[in-house]
Amino acid sequence: MTSFGYTLMTEQRGPRDLVADAVGAERAGFDFAVMSDHYFPWLDEMGHAPYAWSVLGAVATATERLPLMTYVTCPIMRYHPAVVAQKAATVALLSEGRFTLGLGSGENLNEHVVGRGWPTADVRQDMLDEAVTVIRRLLAGGYVTHEGPHYRVDSAKIWDLPEGGVPLAIAVSGARSIDRYAPVADAMVAVQPEPGLVERWDAAAGTDLPKIGQQPTSWGPDAEAATDRAHALFRWFGGGWKVNAELPGTAGFAAATEFVRREDVAAAIPCGPDVSAHVEAVRPFVDAGFTHVALVEIGGEMQPDYLEFARTTLLPALREEYGEAKDSAITTRPWA
Repeated sequence: MTSFGYTLMTEQRGPRDLVADAVGAERAGFDFAVMSDHYFPWLDEMGHAPYAWSVLGAVATATERLPLMTYVTCPIMRYHPAVVAQKAATVALLSEGRFTLGLGSGENLNEHVVGRGWPTADVRQDMLDEAVTVIRRLLAGGYVTHEGPHYRVDSAKIWDLPEGGVPLAIAVSGARSIDRYAPVADAMVAVQPEPGLVERWDAAAGTDLPKIGQQPTSWGPDAEAATDRAHALFRWFGGGWKVNAELPGTAGFAAATEFVRREDVAAAIPCGPDVSAHVEAVRPFVDAGFTHVALVEIGGEMQPDYLEFARTTLLPALREEYGEAKDSAITTRPWA
């Protein structure tokens, strides 16, 4: 059975609205929620980028049952991995064990702000490897001193740790990243609904772990308006992560997507009021073996109405088609 989640997209909502949306998502009956962790929106038109971790703290105390997750945090430049471990432990305590730390190697869009340049993809993956090692050691308790090629940690210790630890979900895009991270992660994050990713992940992990995907939608009573909104705010989505990770700012994304057509966006994103189209949009993830799919409703102003649509219509339709998940929680795997 597939769990269906709600995306708190920091690029299109302010902090107070995000907290209200999280409460609304819990009331609507979503199985879990994920939150982006950006310093910039993808396009200027999106208009927002509050600090995700402050918002997560507020969301953790404003909700009661909703599992939470970063989708995803980059622990290689803007944040030192020792600080990420402390933040994750704190949010896990505030949410009473409902938090999963989603990690990835990041985008130039957000990491350039600290002025250290943007490493090549191979270097970024090496940095993520080392960051995961540091984070896992700190979340295991005790003092940690570490000196590696990318990070130094001097007698660090997380003083407030949740029982059961903090699950780590790691973003992957192909065979190399799967082989790196499946053995050390508690869950997989991927945005491409490819069965081969799932099969290779489970084989490399040696067990069946959660797989979390994400599907954008542009719901609304007027299909033309919904398509316009998706094109205006989400035309960057089709660029693929090899491109999206490299562009340095919103102007770059605007230029790179200048010739993306409305029909191209509508072919990848369900637009309008047709419930069946929104239900069918997640089928590739379900068929590929993903256990969790987070939906992203495009347009900040659409969120309250979309949450009501999800409560009354969309979530019942999804569960009728794909079944109802018994437990959406992601837990730490038993490590030897």
